Amino acid sequence: MLAVTAAGLLLAAAPARAFDLKGLAGKAGGAAKDKVVKDVNAKLLAEGHKNQCSFKSDSDQLAPGCDKKIKKLADTLIDAKKKLQAGGVNGFKFEVSGHTDSAGKAEHNKELSAKRAGVIAKELVGRGVAPGEIVSIGMGSERMLVTPDNTPAKKAKNRRYEIQVRI
Repeated sequence: MLAVTAAGLLLAAAPARAFDLKGLAGKAGGAAKDKVVKDVNAKLLAEGHKNQCSFKSDSDQLAPGCDKKIKKLADTLIDAKKKLQAGGVNGFKFEVSGHTDSAGKAEHNKELSAKRAGVIAKELVGRGVAPGEIVSIGMGSERMLVTPDNTPAKKAKNRRYEIQVRI
């Protein structure tokens, strides 16, 4: 864009730009929502680690003593839902992922971890989590916490389930 001053000088000027205030507000809101999801996921991981239920060996059958742990996890998810909604986060699912150690065949471990994650999801639904808000997935030994898992204690750390929010 060119402009002529009163003194007759020819000046070049950059065109005016409009600010997208809605876009800026959306980015700020997106950052706030991301923080809410991050905080909720950290809480869910911590509670999941504290309230792990054991399964019978090579089975998706829960070992005795899980009722209180599952109830506490369900309460945590119900509280997380409230926090997510208060933070403007919608369209989310709670994802229960099952994990195994590295022993055995990968295909079998993936199937077993999916069954175990499904059992946890079903138990959580039975304690008040909405069925449409929870999904389960088997990860097998794809995301181990401890590598190599060459001792019974290390293997035990890898046999777990985790719950996270997915948007």
